[in-house]
Amino acid sequence: MKVLVLGGYGAVGRHVVAALREAGDTAYTAGRDTDRADRVVDLRHGDLPPAALDGIDVVVNAAGVELPGLVAQATDAGAAFVDMTASTGYVYAVEAMSPAAPVVLSVGLAPGLTTLLAAAAYADSPGPVDIALVLGAGEKHGPAATAWSYDLLGRRFPDTGGGPPVRNYTRGRPFALPGLGRRRLYRADFSDQHTLTRDLGAPVRTYFGMDSRAATAALALLTRVPGGSRAPRGLHLPGSDRWLAYARTATGRACWAQGRSQSRATAVVTVRAARRAVGLDAGVHHVTGILSLAELAAGDEGIAIHTPAD
Repeated sequence: MKVLVLGGYGAVGRHVVAALREAGDTAYTAGRDTDRADRVVDLRHGDLPPAALDGIDVVVNAAGVELPGLVAQATDAGAAFVDMTASTGYVYAVEAMSPAAPVVLSVGLAPGLTTLLAAAAYADSPGPVDIALVLGAGEKHGPAATAWSYDLLGRRFPDTGGGPPVRNYTRGRPFALPGLGRRRLYRADFSDQHTLTRDLGAPVRTYFGMDSRAATAALALLTRVPGGSRAPRGLHLPGSDRWLAYARTATGRACWAQGRSQSRATAVVTVRAARRAVGLDAGVHHVTGILSLAELAAGDEGIAIHTPAD
């Protein structure tokens, strides 16, 4: 394949590019930095010039830029588009499009791996599903991922269970998590809980925290402070680079995945999705329609997966 990776020299993009090149594909980095970009584009203006798309089979959006116009430009040029966004509004906007080539959403760690885990838990025990996501506070996350997490502070989103709107990082719930013990995690507006609630016909709720209890508590505090989203973002918090994604049903059936480096895990799922994208029909697809947990578990890529059958 020939793949254009938007933000291909960033925290996640560099792992995507490395994995593609290692597999023998041609991967071009795209961005504003003339020293690091193979194809220079300024995504702030929502423009993918024809020269950047020349000969491209798949565009992977690892830049954190959420502009439906980019999707339209890529697919109109005949390239599939793969996006790891976690933003619900952007997902809905792309779903409303009629792209001329395949578009794949809900790829990465969350959504992506969390989506597959929740769907597997539901298939084993239909009913409401809780997703628990714990990320390593010690990992250096990319600017887009950090900004996304901070921008949630103080904001509300519709409750997938039909209750009143939820303020991000509130409504804590305890989880007994493999390898982490008992942790209190908080609701967060990841897009897959909404798409899964719609597609499964049962409430799916996402709870979020960091491996550092102090960092998790700080989010729960800042979300109630006016202007909390403007808190300093360069602070180095104690913690590791370990992550855990966990899904459980109301009956207690659970499956989970764990590993090190959120950025690398996101890249692994994204590259798998990009490989499938080129053979799909034109239109919008989600990861649950093109990948399975079994396929990811079979790979030697640092992701340990445990399903109810285990």
